[in-house]
Amino acid sequence: MKLDEVEQNMQKTIESTQRSFNTIRTGRANPSLLDRISVEYYGTETPLKALANISTPDSSTITIQPYDKGSLAQIEKAISMSDIGLVPNNDGSAIRLNVPPLTSERRQDLVKLAGKMAEEGKVALRNIRRDAVEAIRKQEKNSDISEDESRDLQAQIQKVTDRFTAKIEQLLNTKEKDITTV
Repeated sequence: MKLDEVEQNMQKTIESTQRSFNTIRTGRANPSLLDRISVEYYGTETPLKALANISTPDSSTITIQPYDKGSLAQIEKAISMSDIGLVPNNDGSAIRLNVPPLTSERRQDLVKLAGKMAEEGKVALRNIRRDAVEAIRKQEKNSDISEDESRDLQAQIQKVTDRFTAKIEQLLNTKEKDITTV
């Protein structure tokens, strides 16, 4: 396994963690809150983004304008069944979601959730590191590389892992600030 492969895999982990953070509600309306929602549309699970135009006319409202008016009921049901905790208001042509301000207790729960997501990202980074180190040890065992090269590569992989772990910490700190800011 090459060092740039390890970096690419770790960068994908960072991007995945960032997407997870984007789904956490911060008290402000944000279309990315709906990224994980899939709608049963003609027998197929379809991402909500593919079925409707999602916009935020103000800081506390999300408007969902379906491309096909016949899908309003399915979209409303999918939002109600999801874990975002918002109640859809269907006016016959669009769905509005009012994002209420967060209570301090809810903010603390969301900070814990963000911490859990960050830890999952760090575990993924450590798994990538473990796989890379195992590949290097196997090369060393097969005499493809020397013991010194093996140690150098393992040290480089550890530095890359530390750098990406720090990035996740930075993302977490930013998200915690975002959640706790009233």
